[in-house]
Amino acid sequence: MASVTFDKATRIYPGSTTPAVKELDLHIKDGEFLVLVGPSGCGKSTSLRMLAGLEDVNGGRILIGDQDVTDVQPKDRDIAMVFQNYALYPHMTVRENMGFALKIAKVDKAEIRRRVDEAAEILDLTQYLDRKPKALSGGQRQRVAMGRAIVRKPKVFLMDEPLSNLDAKLRVQTRTQIAALQRNLGVTTVYVTHDQTEALTMGDRIAVLKDGLLQQVGTPREMYERPANAFVAGFIGSPAMNIGTFNIEGDHAVLGPAHIKLSRAAIDAVRPEDGGKIQVGFRPEALDVVTASDEATIPLTIDLVEELGSDAYIYGHVEGAAGLGSGEDSTGTMIVRVPPRTAPGKGKVIHVRVRPGMQHNFSVSTGERLPD
Repeated sequence: MASVTFDKATRIYPGSTTPAVKELDLHIKDGEFLVLVGPSGCGKSTSLRMLAGLEDVNGGRILIGDQDVTDVQPKDRDIAMVFQNYALYPHMTVRENMGFALKIAKVDKAEIRRRVDEAAEILDLTQYLDRKPKALSGGQRQRVAMGRAIVRKPKVFLMDEPLSNLDAKLRVQTRTQIAALQRNLGVTTVYVTHDQTEALTMGDRIAVLKDGLLQQVGTPREMYERPANAFVAGFIGSPAMNIGTFNIEGDHAVLGPAHIKLSRAAIDAVRPEDGGKIQVGFRPEALDVVTASDEATIPLTIDLVEELGSDAYIYGHVEGAAGLGSGEDSTGTMIVRVPPRTAPGKGKVIHVRVRPGMQHNFSVSTGERLPD
């Protein structure tokens, strides 16, 4: 096992002038499960492939442990990769697929059998060892791909969206198994996904990328409770955070009929280039339903109510407040979480207020976090 370090690692594809990954500085501790997450085209898979040796590094370097592997061949990096597609040999049995890399490495047959049996027991695949991939479910095939990586006993596991081909229920089950397996094995793992729910539930830490640039690194709780900028705030969390650009009027943020109280620290941190405006974010669970006579409220017209049993989500819009809604690229739909079976019907207007300490303020010009 070993740590992984990206030291200003940069990748520029031939024919492009814009780096796919730009000066990535990231240290992954020995035994840590780190998730790289971001929208399509953000550079997360490119970063993983750079670490695997499948992409050239045009600037900076990459280390596994104390060894600089920037120019080392993939086969000599002591890593094992699990892909989105299972990449199993259809003519081989599960046992043969799992032990194939060891066979190529001329490992003793008895040792191969021992390692495969051990991995199969961990992954609950023992009864399937003599089957071929076509006789397995998608989840079982993904576990075989995991087993193939485990038997090699690498320093680092690399996983590139391994759950994308599974149905919703199986994704939840398999992500739990992968997270538990990684903690039992204690192998340093870098996991790429575009699904921020996977990132929040699986990783020891999360690294968010956008346009090839690292936006923030932290624990799932840190990312959720203290996003570093408006992009991270709008990306992390499901449903997404509600965000809007407000005018500053006195000690309030105002957008149409919506009023939100601002702290003196937030107002003082606003820059001249922000033009007297501020971005304010608040999560669906950070809102209380109040009366129309309460101070600093947001009047929300209900468009849809989702009853989920333990919770209910109200989807609505604020008249005259275009741009205030869920996610960084808001479509004007705001989301409020309320207790089940308490929401009024479609077309009704409710007033909500942000709970103290659960408001997120961001600079309009830079997107960076401002004091609460």
